[in-house]
Amino acid sequence: MKAISLKEPWATMVLKGQKTIETRVWKTNYRGKLLMCASKNPKSGISGKAFATANLADIRPMVKTDEGEACCKVYKGAYAWILSDITAIKPFGVKGSLGLFNVDYKNKD
Repeated sequence: MKAISLKEPWATMVLKGQKTIETRVWKTNYRGKLLMCASKNPKSGISGKAFATANLADIRPMVKTDEGEACCKVYKGAYAWILSDITAIKPFGVKGSLGLFNVDYKNKD
């Protein structure tokens, strides 16, 4: 499954449903299910673990009206990654990577 790493506090915000737009300075043609992973640093209860799945529905240039759902201000070169169907999973350890990366995951919940 395609996966992406997020730093805290944004990983926890996604997990709680507070953040439904992830922002990046790059885009991808990939759309579909993503495994959401928390970076190892800074430390949190989910750091270094996969914690949810989400559907990557769209990617487009970020606009001012995205700020609430993105939990950040618009910045130069930002793309809004539109997440839907965010579903918590039983956290498990993953070795993260920059960009999209692959993780062997089958939903057993």
